[in-house]
Amino acid sequence: MKFNDKNILILTNHYPDKENIYYGGIFVKEQVKYLKDYFKEVYVISPQALGINRKLRDYEYDNVKVFFPRFLHIPINYFRRRLGDNFFKNALRVIERENLEFDLIHAHFTWPSGYAGALLRKMLKVPLIITAHGFDVYEVPFQNKYYRKKVLFALETANHVITVSGSNLRILTEKLGLPKGRVSLIPNGFDGKLFRTIPQDKVRLSLGIPSEKKIILTVGNLVPGKGHEYLIKAARKVIEKRIDVLFVIVGSGPLRKKLESLMRSLNLENYFYFAGARPHDEIPLWMNASDLFVLPSLRESFGVVQIEAMACGVPVVATRNGGSEEIITSEDYGLLCPSADPECLAEKILIALEKEWDKEKIRKYAEQFRWENIVKQILVVYREVLNDESYNNCYG
Repeated sequence: MKFNDKNILILTNHYPDKENIYYGGIFVKEQVKYLKDYFKEVYVISPQALGINRKLRDYEYDNVKVFFPRFLHIPINYFRRRLGDNFFKNALRVIERENLEFDLIHAHFTWPSGYAGALLRKMLKVPLIITAHGFDVYEVPFQNKYYRKKVLFALETANHVITVSGSNLRILTEKLGLPKGRVSLIPNGFDGKLFRTIPQDKVRLSLGIPSEKKIILTVGNLVPGKGHEYLIKAARKVIEKRIDVLFVIVGSGPLRKKLESLMRSLNLENYFYFAGARPHDEIPLWMNASDLFVLPSLRESFGVVQIEAMACGVPVVATRNGGSEEIITSEDYGLLCPSADPECLAEKILIALEKEWDKEKIRKYAEQFRWENIVKQILVVYREVLNDESYNNCYG
């Protein structure tokens, strides 16, 4: 199923830089990595507020061109409400400046990229697909009437909507009124060439990680909602039972100092290592070096990072956050506990450290989420949207 004579525009709130040091939206870039082989040209536009992620620069690779247009944004309500319009104006500016021509728009997140995509669809008469990921489904449209109106406009204007979890699907159809026939459940995926099993002793040596320790890893931005504070509190309880553990936190963000302060207040300096942000292609090394992966999030739409850990044969302890319970469907792959519950989290970590896991079974389970398999499902939606006359005749 090739679209060799067609170009596609990807609109997204976030997209990594060339080296993947800034890897916000890495799942979009990973998806593009596999989609690009099916299109003539791929254009990615990810508008960025002035002063944010200043090192991001436009770049090209293979048949992909990436643009980061800048706009003025101040974190107050007036500017927040104009985010969708600013995304639209800046995307349109790039399209006109670069003379971009495309046959399909795929926007990631209903707001603001999906809203901007809807305005572009109305103006340019190009079909639109929106992937609704998480907060843009369960949070943004329920903040107030203004955002609900904007998100509904985006969803109703789109030719088709993809979402990554069953919980999101239920919100879209039952609470936001989207017809079931216009929504597809297609999860995020992982790069099977990157996330694979590597001998633990080898990666521990390369990363300088003690060979005698039980490594408990978490990977994610240090931002509210990711639940790192509950992991640190759980660690205090874990070391009461065993002291051969080292908790490794990979990621950066505004909460780092606060989390480090909490760690010190609980006298956990000898049991934690804050590794900071790491290039995406280094993450598999940390996962293979670990004995257990923990996802303590308060809310996740999918949480692809736990699939990446499983692809490395690593069991997972996660919270019931909306996404993890759809992935950890058996205790053969991991354990679940309520969110914001450090006591239960500690208990599950201790159980997981004692359990004999079938790493090969975990790895094989994750195979279904390889991007090669996921992209095939996305291409079916593309084909239907591009070929269906009812889609092509519904421009308002």
